[in-house]
Amino acid sequence: MGRTGSKRRHSGQALLLALALAAAWTPAHAFKLFGMKFFERPNQEPKNEETVGEPVNYSVDFNVSEATGLDGKSDTRDLTKLLEAASGLWKDRKKPASGVSGFLAKARSDYKRLLDTLYGEGRYGGSISITADGREVAGLPPDAELSQPVKVRVSVDPGPPFVFGRTEIVNEAPPTADRRDKVPLPEKEGFVPGQLARSGTILKADRLATEAWRQQGYPKAEVATQRVVAAHRTSTVDATIEVEPGRKAYYGPVTVKGTDRMNPAFVAWMAGLPLGQEYDPDDIDRANKRLMRLGVFRSARFEEANAIEPDGTLPMSLIVQEQPLHRFGIGADYSTVDGGGFQTYWLHRNLFGHAESLKLEAKVAGFGNTADPADFTYRVGATFTRPGVFTPDTDFVASVIGDREVLDIYTRTSITGLVGFNRIFTDELSGKLFLTGGPSRFDDDFGKRDFLDVGVLGGLTYDTRDSKVDPTTGYYLDGTVQPFYEFNYGNPAVRMVAEGRAYYGFGEDRRIVLAGRLKVGSIVGPPIAETAPDKLFLAGGGGSVRGYAYRNIGITLPGGIVTGGRSLVETSAELRARITDTIGVVGFIDAGYVGANSLPDFSEKFRIGVGGGVRYFTGLGPLRADVAFPLDRRPGDPTVAFYIGLGQAF
Repeated sequence: MGRTGSKRRHSGQALLLALALAAAWTPAHAFKLFGMKFFERPNQEPKNEETVGEPVNYSVDFNVSEATGLDGKSDTRDLTKLLEAASGLWKDRKKPASGVSGFLAKARSDYKRLLDTLYGEGRYGGSISITADGREVAGLPPDAELSQPVKVRVSVDPGPPFVFGRTEIVNEAPPTADRRDKVPLPEKEGFVPGQLARSGTILKADRLATEAWRQQGYPKAEVATQRVVAAHRTSTVDATIEVEPGRKAYYGPVTVKGTDRMNPAFVAWMAGLPLGQEYDPDDIDRANKRLMRLGVFRSARFEEANAIEPDGTLPMSLIVQEQPLHRFGIGADYSTVDGGGFQTYWLHRNLFGHAESLKLEAKVAGFGNTADPADFTYRVGATFTRPGVFTPDTDFVASVIGDREVLDIYTRTSITGLVGFNRIFTDELSGKLFLTGGPSRFDDDFGKRDFLDVGVLGGLTYDTRDSKVDPTTGYYLDGTVQPFYEFNYGNPAVRMVAEGRAYYGFGEDRRIVLAGRLKVGSIVGPPIAETAPDKLFLAGGGGSVRGYAYRNIGITLPGGIVTGGRSLVETSAELRARITDTIGVVGFIDAGYVGANSLPDFSEKFRIGVGGGVRYFTGLGPLRADVAFPLDRRPGDPTVAFYIGLGQAF
C-alpha cells in the first residue's frame, strides 16, 4: 500500500528543537552557553577581580603627533588606533587601578608597549611621554601622592618611518627542489632594502631563515647573532642575521610517556616517524594530528632531545594524556509535523590497547503524531573502528545498521552491513573503499518489494576549506562511485555522486563571502521500478533545495506514482556578510532537478527556492536561521519554509 501524501514534511510549519549532550565517565563541569550556565554546583561562585589597596581612578588624554608614511600621506589616525590598542592605560581607563603602586606599574609598562608598537611600524626615532598630574610617570616614587581622579596624558611623537638600508642573512639555507620543503624567502616578506623596516619583518626573517634549514633536516638551526643598527640621520636600518644550522639529523627512537591503557609501542608506530628517516618538522605536525584523530588522547606533544646523537639520530619523546574510556551521548528533536525523536549512543574508545573503538547507537522518531509504533522510525547499529591498519593513516571500519525508515513516499525496513577502509593521504585528500550491502523491504506505491544488494563503495574527498562549519576560502570536492548487484531482480547497477563547493571571501577579514555548491548524481542500470527507492535520487528541504518539502522533488510516473529518479542536479549560491563580530546575514538561491533518465536533461524545469537568513556566530560555529520561498510550489510544499541549524548551510 502506498504512502503518498500520508505524512508530508512541511518544513515551513515545523519548529525544530535540538538538544545534544556528550558526557564522559567523569564529573560534569559548569559551562555557559548563550548566557546560561549548565552543570553549575551551588558552591561554584563567579570569581570577582579584587582591587589591592585604595582604588585609583584616572582619566587619559591620548595625543599622537602628526606623522606621515613613506608615501607622504598622513598615518596619524592609523597610528593612534594602534597605540591606543597597545596601551594598558587606555584600554582600562574605565576601571580603577589597584592602588598607587598598581597604577604606576600599569603606566610604566605602557612605555614598552608603545615603544614596541612604534618599532612594529618601522619608527625608531619616536619619543614617548606619560605624565600623571603633570609629572613624568617614570620618575614618580611608589608612594607618590596623586589626585582623584589622576589626570594622565600620553604623548607620542612617532618620528619618521625607517626603511631597510642593508639586509643580509649569513649562512642562508640552500635552495631546495622539494616543494614540501620550500619556505618563503625573507626578501619576499619585506626583508629587502627600501622596504619599511618593521621590527616584525626582522623577527619573521629570523624565523624563516631557521625554518628553511629545519625543513631540510636541521632541527637545531638557530639564529647565532642578530645585528640591527638604526641610522637616525638617514632614517635607515641595517639588519644582519647569522644562522647556525647545526648538524643534519634523522629520526631516532620515539619514547612514549604517559600511556595508561594504550600500547606504547603502537602509539610510537602511529606517530609515523620511521627510525633513520630524515627529520622534517612537517612530519611532526602530521603525527600530532594523526594521534589526536585517534580520539583517545586529551593531549599529545613531541619533545626533541637536546642534542643530536653522534650517529646523526635525534631521539624523540612523545608525551600523551589519555581520555576516559567511555563516552555517552543523547539527543532529542521535535517538529509539529514529524513529531518527536530521540537518539543515543555509547562509545568505547580503546578496546584492546590500539585505540579500537566500538560505537553503539539507537534512534526512535515520529512519536507524537501517532501512537502506533508501526509508524515510528527506528535505527539501531554498531560500528567498530581499528586505526593504524597497514599504515598509520589507514583505518579499518565495520558496521551493521538496522533501519525502519518511514518517509512520505515509502517505508523502508533494512539491514545494512559495511566493511572496509578509510585512508588519509594528505591534509587535504582522503579516500574510502568499502564492501557494503544487505536486504531491504519497501512499502510504497509499487507495493511491497524486497531487494538484496551487495556492492563496493569507493570515494575521494579533497578539502582545502579554512573551516568546516564557517568557511571563508577554499574548495571542497567529493566523489563516490558505488557499483552493486541486486539479486532479487538480477540487475547490476552503478550509482555515482559528485559534489563541489567553492568559497571566496573578500573585504576586511573576509567579512563578505561568496559561496557556491553543485551536486550531480546518476544511476546506471535497472529501470526505476526495479531499483531500491533509497538508491534513487530525491531533492528538497534543508541541505538541498530550500523552500520545498523534505525530499518532495522527484518524478511522477504514469498513474500518479511519485518516486525518486535516476539523475540529480542541485546547485546553490549564497552571499554571506558579517555585520558585527557576532551577527551575520545571508541571501541565497537554490535550484534542483530530478530526472527519470541516467543522464540529466537540462531542458527540464528546475525547482527554484530563494530566501535569506541570519547567523549568530559562536565558538562552535554559526547558529543558522533561514527562511525560504518555493518559486514553483506544488501540493505538499510549504508556502514558506524555516530552517534552524548549527554551521553554514554548506
